[in-house]
Amino acid sequence: MDLIADHISHRFDTLDVLDDVSFTVRAGEVVAVVGPSGCGKSTLLSILGGLLRPSGGAAELRGAPPKDSLNPLTFVFQDFALLPWCTVEENVAFPLEHTALSTAERRGIVDDALRRTGLFDFRGTYPKQLSGGMRQRVGIARALAVKPAILLMDEPLSALDSQTRELLMEDFVRLLADGAMGAVYVTHNLEEAVRLADRIVVLSRRPGRIRKVVPMTMTRSERGDRNAREKLLVLQDELWSLIREEAIDAEREVQHA
Repeated sequence: MDLIADHISHRFDTLDVLDDVSFTVRAGEVVAVVGPSGCGKSTLLSILGGLLRPSGGAAELRGAPPKDSLNPLTFVFQDFALLPWCTVEENVAFPLEHTALSTAERRGIVDDALRRTGLFDFRGTYPKQLSGGMRQRVGIARALAVKPAILLMDEPLSALDSQTRELLMEDFVRLLADGAMGAVYVTHNLEEAVRLADRIVVLSRRPGRIRKVVPMTMTRSERGDRNAREKLLVLQDELWSLIREEAIDAEREVQHA
């Protein structure tokens, strides 16, 4: 299943946020979206996920989802969005409650999601008892439970320390390795973008327009090699050079608002 951003524009009252944004996320592909603060990245993700209707253009799905998919598009949020009164297992099972699945089928899906995210031994634990990284793993496991075609990830690692972020990037690489899921990965962190994406969409300052689409020539497994670090740093510098001046202007605008 492909996800298509078709000439998307959006305005909040008199504020133009996005202008004529078009790209396609192909089945199994990871597309990162980067740009200066306030350029409309999260707004674009909300439009792609059907939470917000664009002022112009459209977000479309093309092709059939995986046959066992319960929800073609699923969000992973920055703030975990867990139910604090529910255990890990109950949080992961929550999106399955109103499906036609049997109890045994739901249990099998939850067990699989917990195993894939390293949470099986923590199934009876409550969110407040977990670290930030473990809570984000619960959010990821909950997304995996509905077997999405495409994950929509909004700064999923920004609330975590650098060590935990590195470990979760490795988790994402592993979870995306078989090409069964694609993703739109919105981030301010250029290191995450070059580590995880197949292509990187660079947006301009508001209203967000596509400045450049940068393809990644190395596979994700190759990028995990120690010898690839220098090449990735060079690419991060190239991306930063595309957005640096506008990022400075955007920061000044926030400070003087």
